[in-house]
Amino acid sequence: MSDTNASQIVYRGMTRALLDDAYNNTKAVADSPQWLVEWTHRSQESRRRSDAVLDSAYGPRERQRFDYFPSGRSGAPLFVFIHGGYWVRNAIGMFSFLADGPNARGIDFAALGYTLAPQARLDEIVDEIRHGLTHLQRATGFGYDRERIYVGGWSAGGHLTAITADHTAVRGTMPISGIFDLEPLSLNYLNDPLQLTPDEIRDLSPQHQLCASLPPTRIMSGGNELPELQRQSADYARAAQAAGLDAKLYVLPGHHHYSIMDELAKPDGILTQTLVELCDR
Repeated sequence: MSDTNASQIVYRGMTRALLDDAYNNTKAVADSPQWLVEWTHRSQESRRRSDAVLDSAYGPRERQRFDYFPSGRSGAPLFVFIHGGYWVRNAIGMFSFLADGPNARGIDFAALGYTLAPQARLDEIVDEIRHGLTHLQRATGFGYDRERIYVGGWSAGGHLTAITADHTAVRGTMPISGIFDLEPLSLNYLNDPLQLTPDEIRDLSPQHQLCASLPPTRIMSGGNELPELQRQSADYARAAQAAGLDAKLYVLPGHHHYSIMDELAKPDGILTQTLVELCDR
C-alpha cells in the first residue's frame, strides 16, 4: 500500500489501518484466545448431558446443524442462539455452555449453525438461518412451545439475529455485541472473505431494514467493547426506536466482547435476566 493510500480516510475519519483495528476484537482483547479455549472446555461438559440433542440436521450442508438443550419445563419457550466469528469462524459446539443460564430459568436452548464464508456468501448464510428457524418452528418431539421462539446471537450472530427478525417464528430478539451496518466492514479486512456488493450492504444491514412490525428487541453491548461496536449497537437502537419498534439498549459496564457472554451462561446474569423478561412479555 502506498503512503498516499495508507493515509487516505475511508470511514468516519479513519484510515484503512485504523478501521481494521476498530473491528479487530482479537487484537483488542489480549487474552481472547484463552476465552475461546475456556468456552470450548465448558461446552464439552455441557455436551455430555444425557438430555442434550446434538448435531441435528436442518439442511443438507455440513454446518446446517443445531444442538438442543431442554430446560425440563414442559412447553418452555425456546431461545435460539446464533454464534459469532465474523461469519468466517467458530461452530455451535463452542457455545453449548451458554445453555446453562436459560435452562436454569426454564427456557430451552438451541444453538443454530451455518455455512461459513467464503464457502457461502452472506446472503446465503442469512437464508440458511431463515431455513433453520423454519425447521425449529415446525419441528415436533422436542417439547418447547413453537409459538414462543426467541432469537439471540453474539457478534456476527447478532447481525444474523437482527436481519432475520422478520421471520414468522420470532417473538423477540436479543442481539449481543452485534453488527447492524455493513458499510464499514466493506471497507476493512473483513470484506476479504465476504466480498460484499452494494446491494448486499444495503439489503443485509439490519439498520436499513427496520419496520415497526418487527418483534421486540433487546440490544446488548459491553461497556468495554471497541468504540465502533458500541456505536453500532447505539445507532441501531436509536434507529429501531425511531422506526416504532419496542427496542431497548443495555450497556453492561466492565464487559468486553468476550466477557459479556458470561452474563448469558449464568442463571442470574444480566443477559439471562433480560431474556427471561423478554419471554415473559
